[in-house]
This record gives sequence, C-alpha cells and structure tokens, in this order.
Amino acid sequence: MDKKYDYLIVGAGLFGATFAYEMKKNGKKCLVIDRRNHIGGNIYCEKIKDINVHKYGAHIFHTSNKAIWDYVNKFVEFNNYVNSPIANYKGEIYNLPFNMNTFSKLWNIATPSEAQAIIEEQKKELKGKTPSNLEEQAISLVGKDIYQKLIKEYTEKQWGRDCKELPSFIIKRLPVRFTYNNNYFNDRYQGIPIGGYNIIIQKMLERCTVELNVDYLKEKDKYRSLADKVLYTGMIDEYFDYCLGKLSYRSLRFETEVLEGVENYQGNAVVNYTSHEQAYTRIIEHKHFEFGTGPDTVITREYPIDWNPNEEAYYPVNDEKNNQLFQKYQELAKKEEKVLFGGRLGHYKYYDMDKVIEASLNLVEQELGE
Repeated sequence: MDKKYDYLIVGAGLFGATFAYEMKKNGKKCLVIDRRNHIGGNIYCEKIKDINVHKYGAHIFHTSNKAIWDYVNKFVEFNNYVNSPIANYKGEIYNLPFNMNTFSKLWNIATPSEAQAIIEEQKKELKGKTPSNLEEQAISLVGKDIYQKLIKEYTEKQWGRDCKELPSFIIKRLPVRFTYNNNYFNDRYQGIPIGGYNIIIQKMLERCTVELNVDYLKEKDKYRSLADKVLYTGMIDEYFDYCLGKLSYRSLRFETEVLEGVENYQGNAVVNYTSHEQAYTRIIEHKHFEFGTGPDTVITREYPIDWNPNEEAYYPVNDEKNNQLFQKYQELAKKEEKVLFGGRLGHYKYYDMDKVIEASLNLVEQELGE
C-alpha cells in the first residue's frame, strides 16, 4: 500500500524543520509531529509584554560558516546583537569571556604582559602536568584566581558535580583573550532574528503538515504506517525503550518573571551568577536581545537540575561511560529499517544552532543522493 507521506519527521525543532523544508522543496511530502504544543523546539519564543521571551534559555545565533549565515537570512533578517555576558561573583562584576577587562578588574593591571605573567605564575602549581580534570584544565588556561571566582562554583552548579570529577574537555575551548574585547564568540556572524526565532521555523514548515501534542512513541504503529521513512530527533535511548540503560543528561528549570514598570532590570541580556550564593546560574533579560525600549521587562532565572525521564533533556553528559553507551545505541539505530536519527538528542551531542542546520542539510544531501 502506498504511504501518504515520504517522511514522518518526529520533532519540530531546528533539525527537523530544516530537513522538512529541504525535502518539501525537493517534492517530498512531509508530516511533522511534536510532543509539545508548539513548533520550534528549544528555540521557541513566547511573546510577553511585546517581548520575545526565549522560553527554553538564551539562544544567540552565531557562525563562521557564510553559507549557513546566508541560509538563515533567507527566512528572516537578523539584528546586530553581540553576545557580551557579564559575571556576578558575590556582587563583584566581571566581563566575559575572560579578557583584559576581566584581568584589569581582578588584578588592577592594564597590559597583556602583566596578565600573562600572573596566569603563568598561578599555573606553576600544576608543575607541568597534563590536565586530567576540569579544575586542572581551567587553572592551566586562566590561573587559580579566575578559576575560583568565575568557573568553579558556576560549573559545579551547571553539572551537579565537583570540578575535579568533570572531564577536562568541557572547557578546552574556553575563550581567553588578551585584548579588551567583550564579544563572547569568535565567529564572524552573529545576531538575533528580528521578531524572534519562531519566524524561521514557521517559514520552514509552512508547506508541511504539522501535528502537535503527539507522542510518537505511544502511537508508533499509527504514525509509522503513514510514511515511507522516519526522521527521529528525540532521545535515542528512549526510542529503544532504554533497553541498554539510560544515557545521562542535565536538565534546566526556568523561573520567568514579568516586571511591570521596570524598564531595565540588569542592563544586559545575560548575567551569570558564579557563586553558590544563588542556586541559579544566570538571569536572562530578554528585551536586550532585540534592544527593546518598552516600559516593562521580563527576566528568567535558570536553574540546572538533575535529569529524570519526566524532565526535558538539555545537555548530554558526554563522558566516556555515556559515549560508550551511545555508541551501542548507534549500532541499534543502524539496524532500524528506514529510520533516520538526528539532532541534539538523536546524536547525543550538544549542537550550536548553525551546526544543527549544517548536520540536517548534510542528511538531506545523503537522502537525496540515494
């Protein structure tokens, strides 16, 4: 019997939406379903007080890939927002990423050579050993002072573990600059879509059939019968009913507050709180992403929490044990007939948005090349 659709796409986030858009463009019929009551996955924005609130945490688009930058600009115009977060350590304010503004405030110095000399002196406690955990890696990059004030407690809140128990690779690419440059990203292109991320996803899916509030795994037989192939962007271990064990994730809890009559709460879109004095890791003031000037503001406090199957899985814990388990699930995935896996949860990998789009486009190319 002929199937009604060429592709059933499970998950209306950026990976699934990109795949659906390209397949539709190439004459394929696509049905897109999602558990949530909205499209867009974690980049979904909720309009509150005429402010685009990043419902699942701050998302700043950045890339050095001009082809990907040109691709997203087909759907929406981006503003010139530059990510320049600040850190609050017990009331002391520092610039992020670590740069000469940070070093000057911390050590009352003015030149790169002075900053480098202090860091080199503080690194001596490692005695030249190769870093074996996050604490040693951080000290090798920025010295003991910055590690203690701006990395240690923040990271322990984020991951729920002591820094000595965390692998060094987590911060191997920690931005450290000996210039007075507060731009967090090194990428050539960055910004926020004017009007929010929803515009991109809506345009990607406007010619596809979309069904929301659908749990694919509970209605697998029904939906699997509708399409020739499936793209699954949910958790790969959940797809296989955790038959080999559960992969580990970190989750987040958000407290969003509308502050009426407060035009400007913190003066910056993102402020990280780097001590254990606060249970949250950061406060996001959403209006600053789009240079809002209205009389009210909306803030979100972000709390890292342990993951369980009732929580949203945000961050894969890519340590050796979990990566080995994921590889076993990948072997099972290869045996699934006419089922593709993709995205952050399907690939068990933290993706920046540009890399999500790139990976989805690569999968499209593979499919169309068959």
